[in-house]
Amino acid sequence: MESMLDSLLSVHLLSAITFLPLATVFALALCEVMFRLPEAVWKYTAFGASLVGCALTALLWQRFDTAAMGMQMVEHVAWMPSFGIHYTLGIDGIALLLAALTSFLLPVVLLASWNDIHERVRSYLFFMLALQTGMLGAFFALNLFLFYVFWELMLIPMYFVIGIWGGPRRIYATLKFFIYTMVGSLLMLVGIIVLAWLHHQQFGALNFEYYGANGATGLLDLSIPTSGGAWWQRQGFLFAVFALAFAIKIPMFPFHTWLPDAHVEAPTPGSAVLAGVLLKLGTFGFVRYALPLFPEASLTWAPWIVGLAVVGVVYGALVAWVQSDVKKLVAYSSVSHMGFIVLGLFALNPQGVSGAVLQMVNHGVSTGALFILVGMIYERRHVRDLAAFGGLAKAMPVFAAFFAIATFSSIGLPGLNGFVGEFLILLGAFSNLRWPTVIATSGVILSAVYMLWAVRKMFFGPLANPANQGLVDLGLREKVVAVALVIPMIWIGVHPSTFTNPMDRAVTELLETMTRRGANIAAWQGRDEADEPVLAVAGAEASR
Repeated sequence: MESMLDSLLSVHLLSAITFLPLATVFALALCEVMFRLPEAVWKYTAFGASLVGCALTALLWQRFDTAAMGMQMVEHVAWMPSFGIHYTLGIDGIALLLAALTSFLLPVVLLASWNDIHERVRSYLFFMLALQTGMLGAFFALNLFLFYVFWELMLIPMYFVIGIWGGPRRIYATLKFFIYTMVGSLLMLVGIIVLAWLHHQQFGALNFEYYGANGATGLLDLSIPTSGGAWWQRQGFLFAVFALAFAIKIPMFPFHTWLPDAHVEAPTPGSAVLAGVLLKLGTFGFVRYALPLFPEASLTWAPWIVGLAVVGVVYGALVAWVQSDVKKLVAYSSVSHMGFIVLGLFALNPQGVSGAVLQMVNHGVSTGALFILVGMIYERRHVRDLAAFGGLAKAMPVFAAFFAIATFSSIGLPGLNGFVGEFLILLGAFSNLRWPTVIATSGVILSAVYMLWAVRKMFFGPLANPANQGLVDLGLREKVVAVALVIPMIWIGVHPSTFTNPMDRAVTELLETMTRRGANIAAWQGRDEADEPVLAVAGAEASR
């Protein structure tokens, strides 16, 4: 039995990690129909399944070969072969990091919200675990049709999480989130269909495969023209529709307006998952699809995207500074931080891309922690206005300490995770995007200003408000949640190679693929094409 289980996990480990959450809640729903399970059974079973998923992801990390090229642990099953649609999963170092982030956050979020969701608890757990399946499937999918299925699957649970358990303006926020995301998704679907049609024109068969499985031709081998032919067949158009979908999901300026509303109205676990993982699907989409599939168009559009990223960095920071609602402040900080990540991606060098990928993880941990901590104080006071606080460090010293650590992580204090990611992004971007990087650096300074200003308003000064004087500090469950979030902040800050080593090969292959497919990466990086390639060496240096 043990050898059979080991064999099953060796072949279908990605599927097990992806569908365990969904299978768990469907099994619970079936038992609910027959036996009417107590809420406690739902809670403990869902939490247990999330811990098992976390353990399986740790096993995936242990089995991942950092020196191997290409996708690993590929699962390929014919689904609708006549249409080029297959069930194809695989993983590289970038997807590994984001899958680990997803599997880590869910049990933390479930534990943090253990006593905070009072209505329709069964439905809440159903949607949260279904959401995790959608996110993991999108990171693992190697078939564009399958990726789109998982991409849309994420939208449905989050729609209900905000719409049912959100704040007073939850319907407005939910509809705005749904409309923005759906518009981008439909545009991306058009691009996916055009890619499959182009493959049919060139090879005589429909194919949605992103990477070839079992020797089959994948979309990376597809020739996509930059000029000539119909406008909708060119790289420029296809890059634009994919990039727009990803820019909305990130969200980049000026497509960001849905995010503050969604964050403010979402319940604490919804905000934590939205900031921690869902936003990363946008930047992951650029890395996995837009850049390697449309490399020449990527360079053509790069100055515009870099410009919008820099505007987003500064704009998000300035707007965050003037917020009185601490949750909205953290929401606008995400706009600024995600712009910084996009800047690193479009530096298109190993340091910048590695820093951007690492910062996706860092942002997920630090901002997820901030939303969870804000949720803890909201459950006690039912207000989020900074003016309602002051002197909380006297009443809740443990809470104040954890909030300060999360703040230092967010602003990039040396020794914590945010510093490593920001340093690599600045190092990579400054080499060929000097003025944009100089301007974006102001966002780093501003983030320290508005976050430390918020900390001062909340925790220091006199404990004047009588409503704050009797507040109870964090309990054991809340301390476990906070410690679990602080551990990766310190770990990444002290030993970043644990997280950069797995992605080095994937980052190098991304840049080499873009070069092989016609993009003049050398010119964009500010070096002569005749120079000796330094991608692998630079990637290794970035890791150190």
